[in-house]
Amino acid sequence: MRIVRYMSQDGPAFGVVEDEAVYVLQGDLFGSWNVGRRISSLDAVQILAPVVPSKIVAIGKNYLEHAQEMHSDVPEEPLIFLKPPTAIVAHLDAIVYPTISQRVDHEGELAVIIGQPCYHVEPAQARAFVLGYTCANDVTARDLQRHDDQWGRAKCFDTFCPIGPWIATQEVDPGNAHVVCEVNGELRQSANTNQMTHSVADLIAYISDIMTLLPGDVILTGTPAGIGPVVPGDLVEITVPGIGTLRNEVVLRD
Repeated sequence: MRIVRYMSQDGPAFGVVEDEAVYVLQGDLFGSWNVGRRISSLDAVQILAPVVPSKIVAIGKNYLEHAQEMHSDVPEEPLIFLKPPTAIVAHLDAIVYPTISQRVDHEGELAVIIGQPCYHVEPAQARAFVLGYTCANDVTARDLQRHDDQWGRAKCFDTFCPIGPWIATQEVDPGNAHVVCEVNGELRQSANTNQMTHSVADLIAYISDIMTLLPGDVILTGTPAGIGPVVPGDLVEITVPGIGTLRNEVVLRD
């Protein structure tokens, strides 16, 4: 099932996508709900970011080959960092290239959407706390990351966390999902999540031992090898079978 957040006449709303049409989601996405009346065709609605999280918890160097291309070892424990909710943009929204940076990179990833409050969860129980999965792009100002020797500024610009286009609740096996990133149709990244050092269940358990994960929170599970620069005018596409394709154009800040 695909759950989309879209702009209705009354403001942001959740819907269910079936046969390329959007139906009303009646009830609480994070509680009990059912499928209501048909709204319109999917291409007739404005798609919004699938959730508005309290936080985005991201994982660094979770694929061996990516760690190697960064001239680094894979950490024994998950390397976590935070991105602000203001970094989120939706499918088809622009990634704004900050003028202060000389190199901005794409980082295609599988993202986990938390479905219920989660604290001190064991890996075996982690799946019960997941609402679903979506595509993500952990956009990074690489030169600023290297200059600062930390990741706060480089990862946190507005528009540096595209997610979407919607949430897939059942169609994705997080331990066997293929993540692909293309820029202007050129393949840049292609890897399976079975290559991750730390599994989704282990990540949820590790993070929830540190902080409470709330409904709608997002976990970015790490990017595979093949990161590279983007420039204004580029079209970045992140695809995960079972979810779909997240598309965002890079534009220069006015």
